[in-house]
Amino acid sequence: MTYSVRVADLPVTERPRERLQAQGARSLSTAELIAILLGTGQGAGKLSAVGLGQHILHTLSANQRDPLAVMRDVSVGELTQILGVGPAKATTILAAIELGKRVLHSRPSEKTVVDDPAIAAAILSQDLMWQPQEKFAVLLLDIKHRLVGTQIISIGTATETIAHPRDIFREVIRQGAVRLIVAHNHPSGILDPSPEDLALTKQLLAGGQLLGIPLLDHLILGNGDHCSLRQTTALWQAVEDGSVH
Repeated sequence: MTYSVRVADLPVTERPRERLQAQGARSLSTAELIAILLGTGQGAGKLSAVGLGQHILHTLSANQRDPLAVMRDVSVGELTQILGVGPAKATTILAAIELGKRVLHSRPSEKTVVDDPAIAAAILSQDLMWQPQEKFAVLLLDIKHRLVGTQIISIGTATETIAHPRDIFREVIRQGAVRLIVAHNHPSGILDPSPEDLALTKQLLAGGQLLGIPLLDHLILGNGDHCSLRQTTALWQAVEDGSVH
């Protein structure tokens, strides 16, 4: 899709709004999502709405940063400095960004059944996502996997945090929980577990077996996404096989 082709001149099946309706929002590029917010480009002979969306992303990433990371904290003043973006378009973009933040940070109510990593990630997102420092948190559950509460166990640096199994299980027992999910964030946005993450998970699995308080998952959050170690490692299978040590 080029900068100058008008959305109205595209085949219906290639227009952003129609594609969103037919295929869902995830099928659209970031520039196309912005184009839907903008509605129009710069006028005849200039950038289309999609082209303007691409131009906005290109301008915001001129300093080699991820344009989406920049957009999280972009201001009206910064957007209106971009050719073709006036106050109306800028405020529309900011309203969409803020709405996205509020949806992401919405927390399920207590007694919510946490039976999916995405639910756990949503509960902990406000405390962990987008944070400049690593934080380690525990999500406390009852025997039916219903939410009892959450607790930040430790706060580290931009690259590491320290959490000890003793402190984690002490908090679980103190609040009367009998199941737990632990989570921490990676400010870099890279969700691959470190050797230390895997070692701690093994310790918690062993401790949970000893105390009769099962560890259900260990999540890593960052850059708007999450990784479930239960789904991506063989550690829980090792527990079932009796080979965790």
